[in-house]
Amino acid sequence: MSIPFWCVFISALMIYVARIPVAKAMKEQGGYDNHLPRQQQAQLTGFGARALAAHQNCIEAFILFAVGVLMAHTTQTAGWLIDSLAIVFVMTRVIYLLCYWVDLAWQRSLVWFVGLVCSLLLMISPTFRSILL
Repeated sequence: MSIPFWCVFISALMIYVARIPVAKAMKEQGGYDNHLPRQQQAQLTGFGARALAAHQNCIEAFILFAVGVLMAHTTQTAGWLIDSLAIVFVMTRVIYLLCYWVDLAWQRSLVWFVGLVCSLLLMISPTFRSILL
């Protein structure tokens, strides 16, 4: 399996890793309400609310990234830049989660932007395919 595909796999796992602190915060709020979990999540504050937002953002970011990797793959655009963009995306997502959890707002926004640029570059990578090969 290629490096970008491994990065997609890791990014998919991160969605669920980011969910663990949300479940913990819900449990601390009087127990995990499996009947109405979204209603309970809406009442989270502080760390719990930030953990929920980080989890939701992982889902949102995953879509663009996966599409970017698939666009590069289906057009047979490969090489060091594609691999690097995928790795940097995963690294920014890990840093993003940590920044969200410890409430580093501007740093979180900065790494979010770097990850977004990686996804967008992957999406347009077929346009500069000749440079990569």
